[in-house]
Amino acid sequence: MTSLRKLGSSDLEVFPLSLGGNVFGWTSDEAQSFAVLDAYAAAGGNFLDTADSYSAWVEGNKGGESETIIGKWLKARGNRSDIVVATKVSQHPEYPGLSGANIKAAADASLRRLDTDYIDLYFTHFDKPEVPVDEIIGALDDLVKAGKVRHIAASNITPERLQESLEFSDREGLARYVALQPHYNLVSRDTYEGALRDVASRAGLAAVPYFSLASGFLTGKYRPGTTVDSARAEGAAKHLDSERGLRVLAALDEVAQAHDVPVATVALAWLAAQPTVAAPIASARTVEQLPALIGVAELVLTGGELARLTEASA
Repeated sequence: MTSLRKLGSSDLEVFPLSLGGNVFGWTSDEAQSFAVLDAYAAAGGNFLDTADSYSAWVEGNKGGESETIIGKWLKARGNRSDIVVATKVSQHPEYPGLSGANIKAAADASLRRLDTDYIDLYFTHFDKPEVPVDEIIGALDDLVKAGKVRHIAASNITPERLQESLEFSDREGLARYVALQPHYNLVSRDTYEGALRDVASRAGLAAVPYFSLASGFLTGKYRPGTTVDSARAEGAAKHLDSERGLRVLAALDEVAQAHDVPVATVALAWLAAQPTVAAPIASARTVEQLPALIGVAELVLTGGELARLTEASA
């Protein structure tokens, strides 16, 4: 049985891969989503990441489709208490921003879609610097006190605002962020390493990186001269135009061959081994895509392999 990881200073223990729910209701329909969720749970997975806005960008969708599918699955399987559900606020078309009133209204809407009475981990999806920290933390604290949210977290926030938020929580004795969701992977390190990671490290926050596989580039399926049929192909293929992208692919190939595992597993294992990181987020549209992701739970890279990948990605 894969050992779970403690999420920062919280009492949550999570599988070392968080299953991204962004594809549910987008490139993965309800039946496909249920199959992926079933396979993830069967492998010991317990950490789902979604947002109230997933997938409002799809024509005909309103936002909340992912939460609705997850809620139906939790109810059908009767496993709510076994699963750590993370969702986010600020980007839903009907609940934009981080005013105190909106945070509370959006949380209630998420709870209805998830068909549950509590959210395990509630993220501010994108910080809104025009809203005072005390208003945001105050509203989140009210949700925690009401039992609607167990723990709070932040995504897409500057080091300065994160530090200010933590200091306000400490000073006022209110709910405090326990986790951070940064953009972070082998070809995007400066989006987290540096001041933001320093704040997280000092404060004991767990990082749960998104874009862990760089929109699919770090799966290894994008190669010079190849064409991939994917909704994310444009974002992923751009890394082929950089020397770093090609260096990283070569290093990933080398390590993957040594362990006889997929390239994606190695990319996730590097990320999972970085300071503060508790569980990278990655999504699977089909059950067939899942083994390469959950393999991160079993793969331990050597110090030399980690150094090789770190050097290639510099």
